[in-house]
Amino acid sequence: MIEEEYIRLIFGLKLKQLRTDKNLSLFGLAKVTGLSKSYLNEIEKGKKYPKRDKILVLSEALDTTYDQMVSLKLDKNLAPIGEILQSRILKEIPLEVFGIKESNLIDIIAEAPIKVNAFISTLFEIAKHYNLTRESFFLAALRSYQEANNNYFEEIEVQVEKFAKAYSIDLNKRLLVEDLEEILVEEYGYTINNEELTQHTELNSLRSVFVPTSKTLLVSSETDNSQRMFIYAKEIAYNFLEISDRLYTFSWIKFESFDQVLNNFMASYFAGSLLIPRKILVKELKMFFENKEFIAEDFQKLMDKFTDSPETFYQRLTNVLPKDFNLKNLFFLRFSHKPERNDIQLTKELHITNLLEPHANERNEHYCRRWVSIKTLQKIATSKDSHLLDYQISSYQHTENRYLVLSSATKDPFRKGYFRSISLGILISSHSINKISFLQDATIPIRQVGVTCESCSVSDCLERVAPPRNLERKQRFAKTDKVVTEIMEKFK
Repeated sequence: MIEEEYIRLIFGLKLKQLRTDKNLSLFGLAKVTGLSKSYLNEIEKGKKYPKRDKILVLSEALDTTYDQMVSLKLDKNLAPIGEILQSRILKEIPLEVFGIKESNLIDIIAEAPIKVNAFISTLFEIAKHYNLTRESFFLAALRSYQEANNNYFEEIEVQVEKFAKAYSIDLNKRLLVEDLEEILVEEYGYTINNEELTQHTELNSLRSVFVPTSKTLLVSSETDNSQRMFIYAKEIAYNFLEISDRLYTFSWIKFESFDQVLNNFMASYFAGSLLIPRKILVKELKMFFENKEFIAEDFQKLMDKFTDSPETFYQRLTNVLPKDFNLKNLFFLRFSHKPERNDIQLTKELHITNLLEPHANERNEHYCRRWVSIKTLQKIATSKDSHLLDYQISSYQHTENRYLVLSSATKDPFRKGYFRSISLGILISSHSINKISFLQDATIPIRQVGVTCESCSVSDCLERVAPPRNLERKQRFAKTDKVVTEIMEKFK
């Protein structure tokens, strides 16, 4: 059933369209119908729906039929708005997360329907052009929510401390798998099954499946220690935070609503906070940042002290660096690569506080091969090591921005034959230099980089894998514009 407010709004849009087609003002329509101007205004804004007798009066005045007036179909130039209102997509968009009321949007639509319709149609065209899905929309909304909060959520940090106190967990010591499994089994009544998933080749990409009716947690026997820890910690989060609208697979296959996406993130945040406690991490980072030189082995030891998962560690850094060190110009990137396909995909990104230079593109352009993220990804494919760590200062060729970028590459734990790299970038500024002493370490390699090969102007790049088509096109347009300007000056 379409909600009443949407029916009122569609009727109001239709009334306004019919009135303007007749070149009638609200005052003019009020005169010919005997209805008050204020009442008609309320109808057009979707705040009131007239009774049958008044609809008959309006249809006669506007030279249309009763059935056409009450139909939920809108004319072509307003059809996209009608489709949106009837599809309930406004109910799926997590407006409340960003402090927006649905009624505000409805007011905007009612105020300028033609312009809003054009805007919505443009968004649809962009979405189709870039092949954006419902899932990608929700994930983009989640990313915006994280970035708006500097990826730090105090309420979850507090819940982790409450959980640790309730279950006598010492957050100063590294947790063991057995600690978390015992809580799941004894406290929450879970049954752990380690055999079922590996019997189904179709489930090779999954590390766990939760069956809520029997509280059975199916865990792949191929999971390593760090993955199992994270799975258990997420399950604890769902129970301790009393989250019922949730995903049941890890990694996720599909989700039904934005709430499930948000709840999945909250449970993951709880897990990361539990496995890498904030207070002890901040203490260790402060000591590490006091070093005058960046020593990769020391960074590796710092990571190993908390987890075997580079992604969990780098993600946790994006929580504490903005909050505890006021470092709010960061980026997080996760790349995926299968050597046989020779393509590199950016599968996850996060930018705090602004959209920083290395960002995803949906035009199948080639990411700059000078990025340390790409270098480690390509090296790990031919390396015997299980984890490669590298670093550099990336200087972007068309800006003055420079970032210290740390990158770790491993086999992809979810897809056979794939590799992944996780990278963290910190903008180098006077503020970050005051916080991190080794940012002035002259031994850190510095490389000039671009965003994609197609938009890069570095002429002597040996790593280039595609010509700078975008740049060449801009240069052609610039030359054309210059000649046109000269001709116009000549003949003015």
